[in-house]
Formats: sequence, C-alpha cells, structure tokens
Amino acid sequence: MAQDEAAPKTGSRDAEVLVAGGGMVGLAFAVALAEAGLEVVVVDHMDPAQFREEAFDGRSSAIARGSQQALEVLGLWQDMLPAAAPILDIRISDGRLGTLRRGGASALHLHFASEDVAQDTPEAGAAPRPLGYIVENTAIRRAGLDRVRDLKTLDFRAPAQLAGVTRGSGGVEARLADGSVIKARLLVAADGRRSAQREAAGIKVMEIDYGQTAIVATVAHSRPHHGVAHEHFLPSGPFALLPMTDAPGERKEGEKGETVHRSSLVWTEKRHLVAAMMAVDDAAFAAELQRRFGDSLGRLSLWGGRRWSYPLSLLHAERYIDTRLALIGDAAHGIHPIAGQGLNLGLRDVAALAECIVDARRLGLDIGSATVLERYQRWRRFDNMALIAATDSLNRLFSNDLPPVRLLRDLGLAAVNRVPPLKRFFMRHAMGLVGDLPRLVKGEAL
Repeated sequence: MAQDEAAPKTGSRDAEVLVAGGGMVGLAFAVALAEAGLEVVVVDHMDPAQFREEAFDGRSSAIARGSQQALEVLGLWQDMLPAAAPILDIRISDGRLGTLRRGGASALHLHFASEDVAQDTPEAGAAPRPLGYIVENTAIRRAGLDRVRDLKTLDFRAPAQLAGVTRGSGGVEARLADGSVIKARLLVAADGRRSAQREAAGIKVMEIDYGQTAIVATVAHSRPHHGVAHEHFLPSGPFALLPMTDAPGERKEGEKGETVHRSSLVWTEKRHLVAAMMAVDDAAFAAELQRRFGDSLGRLSLWGGRRWSYPLSLLHAERYIDTRLALIGDAAHGIHPIAGQGLNLGLRDVAALAECIVDARRLGLDIGSATVLERYQRWRRFDNMALIAATDSLNRLFSNDLPPVRLLRDLGLAAVNRVPPLKRFFMRHAMGLVGDLPRLVKGEAL
C-alpha cells in the first residue's frame, strides 16, 4: 500500500464512539468496534505518515500469545506477521558484569522454553507454538493504519485537534480545531500517559519516577538468535536483547547482500549516566554493549545508527471511567518494561471494553452508561494492578547489588526453574492466557 496518507477527513457527524488517540492501542480498539458494526471516529493530533517512519521511536513490543490471538481476529496480525519474530525461549539471569563478559548467564537462572507448554499446541505432532513475538512498533502502527482504510464505519481524522469536549448525561460533543463537531455516546481516551482527556476529567494518577532511563536501539549480531530472548538483571536495571526478524544486508552492485541478524536492545540505566552513554559514538557504544552482554551472539554492532532514550516511571489512574468516558492503554496505566507487558495490558483493555460495549449494544442498552463502564473497570482493574505491583517489585528487587538480596533472588530463580508446574504457571501468565479473558484474547470474535 502506498505510504502517502489521504487528506484528513473533515465535517461534522454523529457517531457511537469517539476515540481520542490513534496510536497502537487506540487504532486496535477502533478496529474492534468497527468490525462489530459500530460507527467510530478516531482523532489524533499527529500526521499518520510519521507513524510509518522507521525512525519514529525505535521501539519494539512484545506481543503475548493472547494479544496475538486478538490481533488475528481483528485482521491486524497478517500485516504484522512479516515483521514478527517468534520468541521460542526466554533466558533470565541475575547477571553481573563478570559473568556476562564470559558470554554466559549466572549459574542461577530461569529458562522458559516453548516446549514447556507444548500441550497448548492443538495439532498432534505439531511444533510448539511461540511464547510470543517481538514486533517493531512501526510495523504495528502500519498494520493499524492500513486496516482503518478497509472499514467503512471507521472515520480516522489525523492530523486533527480536539479543541473542546463536553460530556453529559445525554452523550459527548467534541469540537475540532477545524470547526467540525463530533457527537457520540461515549468518549474513549487512548491518548497516552499525559492524557488530556484524563486530566480534563480530573482523574488523579499515582506516579513513581524510577530514576532510570531505557536506552533503545536495534542491534546487529554475527550469529543468529534462534528465537531466544535474553534478559539480564544488572544493578542499574534490566538489560534485554529481544529477537527480531533478520534484515537484508547492504549490497554491492552485482552481489548478493548477506542477511543481518537483529535483536532489539532495551538497556536500563541510572538516569544520570544516560547522557554520556548517548553521546559516545556508535563504535564505543557497541564496544560497551559487547562488554556487558558477552559473545554468545558473536560480534555486536548498532543497526541503523540510531539510539533512543525513554525515562521510566510507573503510572496508574485512580479510576478508569468518568461520565461518558473510559480510559484505555497508557492513559490508564504505564508500567516498567521489565516484563515486556505494557502493550499487552493495553490490548487486554481494548478487548474487555470492546466486549462490554458490543454486548450492551446488542441488548439495546446505552453503551456509554455507568453500568457498562463500571463493568469494564471491574474487569480490568485487578489484572492491571496485579501486573503493576509485580513489575514494580521485580524492578526494585533486581535493581540493587546487595549480596544477601542477590543470593535470595538467584535462589528464587533457580527454584522456579526446577519446578515444572510452577514454571508453566508463570509462562502462561506471561503469555496472557490466565484469568477472566475477553473473547478476543481467547481468539473468538466479538
């Protein structure tokens, strides 16, 4: 499909749901509703062409099994698949620099393998399904933008600005900067951590600054990763190399380029050290990366010559709903990337809220009523709070180098590694297959 985006739509209209924010979560939610036949308007302030650019943010996301099933039902997964690298193994270690330099994990570690949950594969004799996938955010956004074009009941307006929103007992009225007026039964805020709609509703948030920054880049390596995700816990924070799809190498005229093996780097560091690390040249950065990770993937280098940095914090809204308003994704919660679950939480919000809305509509109920919204909040709040607590505790537990604490956590990793039922329990949680799952997450249509 052509990369040029059509001119943004204009004009006033009535809809059933207005979505503020057209990022990965906002578009997935809009697609879910439009697939079910609802009239949806999405408004985002950014030019969609920027979402398609490789250098937009440099990040990749872990897509858990449950999230992948939801994306497949929504017709989004097929376009992401060429950029989706399967995760076949996850190797977690409490790595200190000395052990990493020797190219190995610490003696006490945790290893998740797809074979450990092979019974989840329905076909007899079939290869075990991946634990999840790593997909570049750019590919996720492109799939959403392309899917939007196929849905007649989805009106995507970008770049466009919400100039003012009025929410009342009868519905929502939004005025855009171009003078257009959108009327809807419900406003859904998918406008990120600094959500303007959340702030306008006076919804308070709990926020904790971790004093850490994640350095993100794509790393090329001389040996294939074989679908293995590596996560080492260092005193400064988690240090992860996550498998990505291979890319074609540079070609000279008349010659075939070699394949480039790639992984996504998420390097958590204390914030006061990050400026200096971002300032060094690519060769020096790659040398430090090699020193920390070791040689298990061969020679490491930066691919694409770009690095990004993102301050890390925890954020959780005191409530997810207000009059004719629901929060989803980062507007409701933001977590540490230590377990790679941020986007998966947002996609479970999408699946749960879409199910609540579609079920209410089929019964002839008001989709923006307090009853419908309270069902969504009850459904999602416990799951989100449990994972927020887990990721926060993990980061605090592993982001120090006190010998007694290090010994206890290493023994904990080793204990889980040696108890297969306990290991499978943690794996199924990471795969998004535990709990009161929405239909989409179970791979079922709304």
